Amino acid sequence: MFKCIIDFFTKRKTSFTIEEQDPMKKFLIVGLGNIGPKYENTRHNIGFKILDFFARQESLIFETQKLGDVCTYKLKGRTFIFLKPSTYMNLSGKAISYWLTKEKVPMENLLVITDDLNLPFGSLRIKTKGSDGGHNGLKDTQHTLNTTKYNRFRFGISDAFSKGKQVDYVLGEWSLEEEEKLAERLEKSTEIIKSFGLAGINNTMNAFNGK
Repeated sequence: MFKCIIDFFTKRKTSFTIEEQDPMKKFLIVGLGNIGPKYENTRHNIGFKILDFFARQESLIFETQKLGDVCTYKLKGRTFIFLKPSTYMNLSGKAISYWLTKEKVPMENLLVITDDLNLPFGSLRIKTKGSDGGHNGLKDTQHTLNTTKYNRFRFGISDAFSKGKQVDYVLGEWSLEEEEKLAERLEKSTEIIKSFGLAGINNTMNAFNGK
């Protein structure tokens, strides 16, 4: 009888452990940006800004680990691993590849958040594949992962700069008008991240693209 009781609890424990480690319930959410106070409030760092906003909303604390700052968020049986690479934008792929492998996250559960000059300010667009669009962070990610088929969440920063001023604009800080509108856009961005893990990429695209 005692053996039956022991076997029962052993089986239950084993089943629970397997469920906890189910890779399909684990998601890697990567916000692209550059480290250091110099870049903190720049348009190019919207990936960091979105994850920082989410962390504040949910009382999460990032910890500095290999190749980036990392924190974990759990929601309805899903585990979201948030990553802010410390490799600087041009080597983002190195950190993404490392954490995908370390956490055994399937490629389809990766979401990369980036700024996009080709979208109006505050526009939100989720895609399952595409070119790097001239973005160095996406270019390195594509090169390192050896694929263009990975989910990306593009946050529009517009192209309101004069000829030859693209770098200054991207690495410039938000205008006062943009700052006033950012809070609502950041809130919507957290909804996108949650939806990605709970509802899947296709439902998330249908629900949020262009909103």
